[in-house]
Amino acid sequence: METVPAAQETLSLWSLTMDGGYLMIPLALLLIVSIYIFIERCIAVGRASKTDKTFMANIRNYVHQGNLKGAEDLCKSTNTPASRLILKGLTRIGRPVSDVLAAIENTGNIEVSKLGRGFTWLSTTAAGAPMLGFLGTVVGMIQAFFALAAAGQSANITVLSSGIYQALVTTVAGLVVGIAALFAYNYLVSRVNRVMTQLEADTMEFMDMLNEPAS
Repeated sequence: METVPAAQETLSLWSLTMDGGYLMIPLALLLIVSIYIFIERCIAVGRASKTDKTFMANIRNYVHQGNLKGAEDLCKSTNTPASRLILKGLTRIGRPVSDVLAAIENTGNIEVSKLGRGFTWLSTTAAGAPMLGFLGTVVGMIQAFFALAAAGQSANITVLSSGIYQALVTTVAGLVVGIAALFAYNYLVSRVNRVMTQLEADTMEFMDMLNEPAS
């Protein structure tokens, strides 16, 4: 009589999540919030990085014509970090150059700070999620060895291995969440740095513009 082979058990993401214990809940929350922040910041930084190639040329024409009101209206209608920097500089025209530059730099710092909103959460998640995973593993190992000791003479490798298996799930989850948050953080920082570089270039172009003779 032929024996029927036993069906092989398969691992699923849901079963792994359920086996991880209660520490999977904060890890799941960290992941959800991090995904939301990443998407929301990508949209915000994407809008901030959009540049109109004719913007600075139009500002130059207005300034050389002495039409500061027209330049200010253009900045208000454009409504980008660069236009807000230039608008602040336009409102300071007539003061010493150092005052104009300081006003623009202060506005730039505020704009960059706005773009970096939520980055602290991502960096904290990148560092804290693996630690939560390791905590879950330690707790799970304690529970596994406690169950092994409680089993007494009937203890076997199954009692220990099942506990260790469940404990290691939190480590994997913590590493996955932490790595995802780290990559998201570094990606967003690189994009904000590119925006900062563009803002610095626009600032220098505006300051040079003030020293150009009117045509």
